[in-house]
Amino acid sequence: MPAAPDYPSAPDLVAPARALLSVSDKTGLVEAAKVLHEAGVELVSTGGTKAAIAAAGLPVKDVSDLTGFPEMMDGRVKTLHPIVHGGLLGVRDAPEHAKAMADHGIGGVDILYVNLYPFEATVAKGGAYEECVENIDIGGPAMIRSAAKNHGYVSVCTDPADLAEVLEALKADGGTSLALRKALAARAYARTAAYDAAISAWFAAQLGQDFPARKSIAGELRQTMRYGENPHQKAAFYTFPNPRVGVATAKQLQGKELSYNNINDTDAAFELIAEFDPAQGPAVAIIKHANPCGVALGATQREAYERALACDPTSAFGGIVATNTRLTREAAEAMVEIFTEVVIAPEADDDAVAVFAAKKNLRLLVTGGLPDPLSTGDTFKSVAGGFLVQSRDDARIKATDLKIVTKRQPTDEEIRDMLFAFQIGKHVKSNAIVYARAGQTLGVGAGQMNRKDSARIAALRAADFGLDLAGCACASEAFFPFADGLIQAAEAGATAIIQPGGSMRDAEVIEAADKLGLTMAFTGVRVFRH
Repeated sequence: MPAAPDYPSAPDLVAPARALLSVSDKTGLVEAAKVLHEAGVELVSTGGTKAAIAAAGLPVKDVSDLTGFPEMMDGRVKTLHPIVHGGLLGVRDAPEHAKAMADHGIGGVDILYVNLYPFEATVAKGGAYEECVENIDIGGPAMIRSAAKNHGYVSVCTDPADLAEVLEALKADGGTSLALRKALAARAYARTAAYDAAISAWFAAQLGQDFPARKSIAGELRQTMRYGENPHQKAAFYTFPNPRVGVATAKQLQGKELSYNNINDTDAAFELIAEFDPAQGPAVAIIKHANPCGVALGATQREAYERALACDPTSAFGGIVATNTRLTREAAEAMVEIFTEVVIAPEADDDAVAVFAAKKNLRLLVTGGLPDPLSTGDTFKSVAGGFLVQSRDDARIKATDLKIVTKRQPTDEEIRDMLFAFQIGKHVKSNAIVYARAGQTLGVGAGQMNRKDSARIAALRAADFGLDLAGCACASEAFFPFADGLIQAAEAGATAIIQPGGSMRDAEVIEAADKLGLTMAFTGVRVFRH
């Protein structure tokens, strides 16, 4: 491991003499180049960046004028040269570095502005393999890393906001401070790390490697929060490149800033409601603490909301409401009758927005669409010393997937009720029991340590709110390990049971169902949510 050389301390203020600019996104480039030129900074550039600066009538050198080598190999080799990297890495006040720079005609580069080839955007638009490879930047990350390492003397910028800070410092102080250069260096390494993470993830996908030997996660800061799950915890919200439709893509139309718990619960609500195709009609979910306390279909959005609310109006207070269709004024008028933290929808009518305007604390989010519940992707969970990764739960059970294991066959209505209940159960914390009938949840039992208690609690909730469970369907997201949970559901009024099956005591559970005259379907798929 190399020891740190005894370099002189870096100066606090560096007045730049030369800037190297090489960008793929040229937004604001010419304006920035003018400011640098007026500040007496020599401009050096490459390819299309140089052409854009020169076209504005500004003096600019080509990097090949410094290196003595032309761009070659379709532009792959232009800045990978000792003249460039010596100018970035040279410690100006170290005698040996200064002598080497003088001996080899290496001039210092004091400002580097590079934004990288658009690899992430190329992947997002579905670029072919060869196109994606061609958009892997090599020279850019190399220069960024060199400049960031030598932040004692070099200001490294990787996006327009960075450069804007440098330009402001030049106007105010005639140079950049060491504190600013350190901050820029930290951002620069984060940018190259995220870039490499995107490339490595893409390569793993191309090779069919679900779990490569090393896996990196990169996110961009969207929001810092007052606190996390509890006031003594710090928190922030980061988004992935090309994020999944939902909270990360949402536009907040009104209300206070979203909290950590708001975002967590709103994500759970929107992922649940996305299970219901808007072409099949409105659906509304009401979520509290990441668990559904009511989900329903309706002929109108307002009807769906009122049916969802009827399942547990007490828990709905201060909850999250998600809709799968454009928010209407009629539904909004019903929603504002109780306190709601967040409403999230694909879109919202102007008059619905107007209804919410009187509720200043209610957050209204529109996402522009629904996430695809069948799409692939990874989910992450941190544990001490690492993190767990698994594929998104894209299970979708259809009537043709069901195996009827009892003597009594279900009616068409019972099949619809079972499928609806099981679809909700996928989004309830385990152990989960859901009672439902006619496109409406009637009782939800979540997060209990045994399935019998979940069945009992779900029935108690239904009774509390005057909902009759007679003839309803009961969904269990995992198998009944004993017959007691099924018996509890039957005593509550359920006549149709849906569960994965697979218990050592399946025969005992089936026998109990037959004795009680129930119909029961096995899905063969477990949908735990811990």
